[in-house]
Amino acid sequence: MDVDAFVLTHRPLWDRLDSLVKRRRRLTGAEVDELVDLYQRVSTHLSMVRSSSSDAALIGRLSSLVARSRAAVTGAHAPLASEFVRFATVSFPVVAYRAWRWWLGTAVVFLAVSAIIACWVAGNPDVQAVIGTPAEIDKLVNHEFEAYYSDHPAGSFALQVWLNNAWVAARAIAFAVLLGLPIPALLLANAANLGVGLGLMFHAGRGGFMLGLLLPHGLLELTAVFLAGAVGMRLGWAVIAPGDRPRGQVLAEQGRAVVAVAVGLVVVFAVAGLIEAMVTPSPLPTWLRIGIGVLAEAAFLAYVVHFGRQAVAADETGDITDAPDVVPTG
Repeated sequence: MDVDAFVLTHRPLWDRLDSLVKRRRRLTGAEVDELVDLYQRVSTHLSMVRSSSSDAALIGRLSSLVARSRAAVTGAHAPLASEFVRFATVSFPVVAYRAWRWWLGTAVVFLAVSAIIACWVAGNPDVQAVIGTPAEIDKLVNHEFEAYYSDHPAGSFALQVWLNNAWVAARAIAFAVLLGLPIPALLLANAANLGVGLGLMFHAGRGGFMLGLLLPHGLLELTAVFLAGAVGMRLGWAVIAPGDRPRGQVLAEQGRAVVAVAVGLVVVFAVAGLIEAMVTPSPLPTWLRIGIGVLAEAAFLAYVVHFGRQAVAADETGDITDAPDVVPTG
């Protein structure tokens, strides 16, 4: 498609539609009909441009025009409750589901690194000597680790945990603008910290005790961190290898997907923080505390798979700009 000729031919229609949208509250009956007709036609133009051109500026202009026109034609935005339901049942789970390979790969590498470092630390006194003195390690494994979960009121501790976890995920997502390159280093640093702690606790014979405190909240918490890192790295890869679509279009879609995940993880981390504050330090039997964590993890994964699979079957991507590409009929 000759983009210059296409723009030259259709620009008067776009300008006319823009004028009608700006005066949408003062239109005559004939102008309302004209607005609907132009909205349909420009929606088609947008689809044509997206499929045939990589001109990001033109795509952006038409996307904005079609979105504003759609709002004018439909009269209002969808009710807030409907937007929330769509986000919870489509936008967030479909993005998480589509990223499952990146998500699973991130989890496998993270846990493998933690396990390797834990074994190395637990079986190597020289490494332990570098980490700290015997007195410092004894204080860590016999007091500080357990005290971390019980020295603060549950409410303030839940907030502290939520902020800390959200910050880790936020950095992973923010690093997507750097093609995701710093994300592996961020995740590996956290994997190393976990591995060191596990190694010291297992060497002291308290590995089971540590897992009893970590697993109730850690399953859901780490799953959310893995998802944040996965979508950030996926965005970076989309820039490097956009496939047969314009790089700008792919980047925009993946960028909006990252935002959807960031918003959804706020809730996930809130749940993990509540479990860490209320369940982890509780006097409940270890098996019950771990069972609560397993139940929360299973519920989250089932939610993503159920709604994500449904959305994929409906050809949903979770992208907020999908709607204007649909040409209304009638």
